[in-house]
Amino acid sequence: MGGGRLVVFGLGYSGGAVARAARAAGLEVAVATCDPARAEARALARAGIDLVAFAAAAGALATATHLLVTAPPEESGDPVLAAHGAAIAAAPALAWIGYLSTTGVYGDRGGAWVDEAAEPTPGQPRSRRRRAAEQAWEQVAQGRGIPLDLVRLAGIYGPGRSALDELRSGRARRIVKPGHAFSRIHVADIAGLALAAMARPGGGVRVLHGADDLPAPQAEVIAEAARLLGVPPPPELPFDEAARTMSPMARSFWDENRRVANAATKAATGWTPRYPSYREGLAAILAEERGEGAGQQ
Repeated sequence: MGGGRLVVFGLGYSGGAVARAARAAGLEVAVATCDPARAEARALARAGIDLVAFAAAAGALATATHLLVTAPPEESGDPVLAAHGAAIAAAPALAWIGYLSTTGVYGDRGGAWVDEAAEPTPGQPRSRRRRAAEQAWEQVAQGRGIPLDLVRLAGIYGPGRSALDELRSGRARRIVKPGHAFSRIHVADIAGLALAAMARPGGGVRVLHGADDLPAPQAEVIAEAARLLGVPPPPELPFDEAARTMSPMARSFWDENRRVANAATKAATGWTPRYPSYREGLAAILAEERGEGAGQQ
């Protein structure tokens, strides 16, 4: 996949993974970040990725063919549109916009499945801000007449951010809440989905789900990580007991229960998760750590 220039706003965990994968696929890539001097930014620069200060990104937008926004919304709205809305509206070569959102916009569904056609019903304040940001980007894309992909992500994990790390640090708790499951996605699969979406854009606003094929209880994931590490799993802990010491943010995730479908996303983009469940994802992380060649995209 070559012949284009991708501008990524935000140098978080997902943004960095997409930038690396896009550069490896032959795209020119620039990342707009508030801190170009940080270690991750320097690593991207060594990989041939341009780093630009967030406030000075208008120049990069002038030559962008693809735009991916990973920066979260603020109380006042979307920070990228606030700073660069005019430059995005005027970008002459722009042919695709991607916005990394969250499946949290669906709110609590009592454990039911949500597909890409489901109506958002955000319950948490942060999810309502996400939905408002999605709608703002919809207006921009429709005004430009170019495709927009709202990529709603499930719980993100990957190297350095998985149940393996929780166990090693002693932070892991095997919480049991009957009937409750989380959907997840490996960070490498986020990168793969972004590239697939760019390669096969839709004709307008499109909802894509960044989620693997197997929603699962948190306790099962912790148990599998312990098995891979060859250590005893933490004892089962009833949710009501665990909730007493949870932060409000952690509790808010447990207060919602939904399973995220991805069939329409696969059909629209040709994407298939490299890691269809947490089992393959955790095994690949451990193999990479041990130098067995199962790295990210």
